[in-house]
Amino acid sequence: MKVHIRYFASLRESVGRAGEEIEFAGDQLSVSGLREHLAAHGVDVLGQTATLRAAVNQVMAGPETAVGDGDEVAFFPPVTGG
Repeated sequence: MKVHIRYFASLRESVGRAGEEIEFAGDQLSVSGLREHLAAHGVDVLGQTATLRAAVNQVMAGPETAVGDGDEVAFFPPVTGG
């Protein structure tokens, strides 16, 4: 299974790249499982930020949301406006 990862805003600055593609064994994963995998493989900020937001295929997603082959998962910090 291939997943397209995108990092936005200050998270992109912390990670040092805008995105990446990751190959996984199996056919399904959750957003929280993906975060744990990425944190364990060098994207430390994903494991440290409890308020991090995620979207799967441009739809807001919770930790239990399924991620499948070919999906795009975007991670970004919460934003405020004024």
